[in-house]
Amino acid sequence: MRKLFPIFFLILFFSCQNETSVSTPQYFKIVGETMGTTYHMTYEDSLGRNFKPEVDSILVDINQDVSTYIEDSHISKFNKSKNDDVEQALSSYQYFNEVFKASKEIYKKTDGYFDPTVMPLVNYWGFGYKPKKPVNEIDSLKVDSLKQLIGFTKIESKCDGTTLGMLCFYKKQNSKIELDFSAIAKGYAVDIVAKHFQEKGIKNYLVEIGGEMRTQGKNAKGKLWTTAINTPKISAGLNEYEAIVKLNNKAIATSGNYRNFHEVNGEWYGHEINPKTGFPEKSNLLSVSVLADDCMSADAYATAMMVMGLEKSKALAERLDNLDAFLIFANERGELETYYTSGFEGNVLK
Repeated sequence: MRKLFPIFFLILFFSCQNETSVSTPQYFKIVGETMGTTYHMTYEDSLGRNFKPEVDSILVDINQDVSTYIEDSHISKFNKSKNDDVEQALSSYQYFNEVFKASKEIYKKTDGYFDPTVMPLVNYWGFGYKPKKPVNEIDSLKVDSLKQLIGFTKIESKCDGTTLGMLCFYKKQNSKIELDFSAIAKGYAVDIVAKHFQEKGIKNYLVEIGGEMRTQGKNAKGKLWTTAINTPKISAGLNEYEAIVKLNNKAIATSGNYRNFHEVNGEWYGHEINPKTGFPEKSNLLSVSVLADDCMSADAYATAMMVMGLEKSKALAERLDNLDAFLIFANERGELETYYTSGFEGNVLK
């Protein structure tokens, strides 16, 4: 009760003095489920609008384009199409087209470490849309055969503008080639919802889907939004973290293997599949967090860095413009160490 008294006294004082009332920011929260995970969004709106129905509608449309868990989604139809089929996508497949285009660019910039055609391998290792089960006996010959389907350059694409919108054509070199946008889709969805908020005149917001996040402006306390980077240990609790990061009109995404993995005969392997080797990546790099202007890029590059390993990730993070990274890795003694790019370190609260 003592914590409430000063607030009550101030309200009473100002009302008795007939002073102009001081308006407080009206922040609203909406939560829900999408893409096999949850979302949490907070925004300031003086009009008191409930954006949940609109947000849910947007997320349903995105899933219908890029989710492999929906049998009649556009990406599922693409994956099932034969090699002599030419896939057409009009403006109604805008989300698929945009994610494909971005994936192609990131594939090139990461030297193929980010590769959505890794889907057959993801399914083989038990992390895809097929029944999730661990591989009890690894078949190296099977892995090698699936690797022949991997490579984003094995999909021909061409887009042209028409009066109907953007018309895109896609053709696979092999009918068994499949796409998996799970390493970029959540970040992309965050960006689309953020764009919707901006179009509605929202200047202060936080959009989070499955841990991927984008912010604008400030929170209800008038401060920059912040987020925690969890300790990358299987035994770590959700409230154990390595750093608190402030987000100044930025997006952030974190990738790691310590939450999604299979254990077989005392050995564990994670869901980050290296398209170069065909195997789940094992290295001393345990967690990657990426800061970027858009969440789609942060999401994709965080995944790429996890399979690139520590040194290559450092080099990539330093080379790319408008992108910063925070890497958590194990040293020779098994102790956790961290590496920041200079731009990221300035956003870590000591």
